[in-house]
Amino acid sequence: VHLVESGGGSVQAGGSLRLSCAASPYSTNCMAWFRQSPGEKREGIAVIHTPDGRTTYASSTYASSQVGRFTISHDNAENTVYLQVNNLQPEDTAMYYCAADAFGPGDYGPVECILFSDLFDSWGQGTQVTVSS
Repeated sequence: VHLVESGGGSVQAGGSLRLSCAASPYSTNCMAWFRQSPGEKREGIAVIHTPDGRTTYASSTYASSQVGRFTISHDNAENTVYLQVNNLQPEDTAMYYCAADAFGPGDYGPVECILFSDLFDSWGQGTQVTVSS
């Protein structure tokens, strides 16, 4: 599966971005967003089970200051996964990556998606998000 991210850019603190990940030729069973800042480990943000839209978010997103900032969604017709990020802060500056597992249409993939990078087989090139204060 080939993944192409878009939608990143430079924004001021408090702004919002909607990141897109176009999958070809199809979306897979579990698709996720990760991010990585220079010198830091790659961290998961959210994953979506595309057949039914169930989502799982990283535990860090449940902190009181983070609730509602990240929303993952999927458009079946467009084979595109989105990540809406609100109230961006300088610490959100990172390369954002889309990832897909190995289970395509008709495959018996897991019914529960886990946000663990080793479980994903395909990765995009990333889209850079830079937030200034």
